[in-house]
Amino acid sequence: MAGGPASPAGPGAPSGDFCVIIPAVKKEGSIPDQLVKKLAGVTLIQRALNKALRLTAPQHILVVTDSQEISLIAQRNGVPFVRDADLRLNHGWILKDIGPHIQETARRYPYTVIYRPTAPLIYDQDIRRGLELLVRRGGDILVTLRPEHRHFWRLEGEAPLLWQQGLEREHLHAECKAFMILGRQALTGGPQGKKVVPFILGDQAVEIASHQDWWVCERLLRRKRVLFVTQGNASLGLGHVYRCLLLAHEISEHQVLFLCTSQSEIAYSRIASFDYQTFMQEGGLAAQVLSLNPDLVINDILDTSAEYVEALRQAGIKVVNFEDNGPGALAADLVFNALYEDGPSLSPHLRAGHQYFCLRDEFEGAQRRPPAPEVREVLITFGGTDPNDFTRQTLETLLPLAQASGIRLNIVTGPGYQHKAALLARLNELGEAAIGFSDGTRVISSMMERADLAISSAGRTVLELVHMQKPCIIMSHHAREHSHSFARPKNGVVYLGVMAPFKAVKLRRVFTAMLGQGLRQKFYERMTRFDFSENKERVLSEIWSLLEPRRPWPAAPARKALET
Repeated sequence: MAGGPASPAGPGAPSGDFCVIIPAVKKEGSIPDQLVKKLAGVTLIQRALNKALRLTAPQHILVVTDSQEISLIAQRNGVPFVRDADLRLNHGWILKDIGPHIQETARRYPYTVIYRPTAPLIYDQDIRRGLELLVRRGGDILVTLRPEHRHFWRLEGEAPLLWQQGLEREHLHAECKAFMILGRQALTGGPQGKKVVPFILGDQAVEIASHQDWWVCERLLRRKRVLFVTQGNASLGLGHVYRCLLLAHEISEHQVLFLCTSQSEIAYSRIASFDYQTFMQEGGLAAQVLSLNPDLVINDILDTSAEYVEALRQAGIKVVNFEDNGPGALAADLVFNALYEDGPSLSPHLRAGHQYFCLRDEFEGAQRRPPAPEVREVLITFGGTDPNDFTRQTLETLLPLAQASGIRLNIVTGPGYQHKAALLARLNELGEAAIGFSDGTRVISSMMERADLAISSAGRTVLELVHMQKPCIIMSHHAREHSHSFARPKNGVVYLGVMAPFKAVKLRRVFTAMLGQGLRQKFYERMTRFDFSENKERVLSEIWSLLEPRRPWPAAPARKALET
């Protein structure tokens, strides 16, 4: 046995209440030299040491190994080690194997953390939380478990497979040999008679026991952290939220988080319903973004400040902004302003125009058609919130015309619509079979397919209508929406301008004119040049070029001229 000295607890540790033991037996690896083989650029043993060094000072760490190479790595990290060439991990209870080598060190501390390098996805925060839980519960041993959400069967002789009936799947857990924490009283004897505290792990509970495990861990460790910062409430609507969700659904190789700005409770609820890890802003936005340690931040919060964006850039974070005409747009890596056709040219990193509008997947395969001779169905939808309640005012304005012409009105409201109760009361009062109502539908493309004419606001929906080549009457809620310059007659859109306060006479006059096929045909023909099917891939490709820039190939050596 050989080793480096294990120092007693000293002032370098955060509390001096625990030590970290790293069992690193090279001969036990399921993959040749797995502990010293680089996983996503860093060896397993170095990853374990890095984690331990973030938890405590070097003198409170001990590596137990059979390898000279691993001993040298520990020494170069300033970490004590014990080497026993005959060391093996043969027993179910790890103290039977390493107990004699760690007792002298471990008995100096109230708690001993045993962390295995073969669980590289464990966060040091997991270990801290486990230690806090063990102390709070007054336990002797903390073991890590992972839930098993599947049925278990067994084979008894030649009998058929039998399910272990009576066991609920959600109550079954398997031990994950990621880390274990022992109180001083658990250093001797086995676990029998000791108070055991379970610690449930999630996706990080992967132990490398095969080449497939290695492949999975490598892919997961190479993931980047993508943070969407967005907003949405009754006045702003939910267009920003829907765009972020649209992009997030395309991200499978990276970790996705959401941060909603203050007063965006509606946005928070909507995003959380998709099971994304979601946070609400508390305090300064830049400070909270930095605390989440993202590699890429996608801001969909309208205009940003230069100070905010520069704070992120200085931390090495890539920044992408959507719909940003503020000072922060100058400092961002990329800016997409799909709703602004003629915005100012800030720099080469600005992407403006309809070619950057991201179409939702539900529009794939949607059928487009030329205008019918008569209008039989009208779609009325004003986004996720409709702050001015254009929905009810449009209904009251068009109802007499629709009834007189036998036109069906289909109303679609969003999850942030604040006047739903009043609208439903009015619909119930009318009792009209020719009025349809949907709340928060996810298949609005099918309603656009059926409609002969649509009435909406100048947000994202107008581009969806143009993609569907659907004649439409568009109105703005406010000046910001009015600045969305795509919604203009040259693009096939009948635009009424800002309609707050509501101008019923104007809408009635334009609607009556649009009942004629000739006018609808004229605007339809202006839309036929648009197809946004490929836009999302274009936007994502530009974003990923920031996150994973291509590595330049080394220049090839110059060839000698061939002699003739």
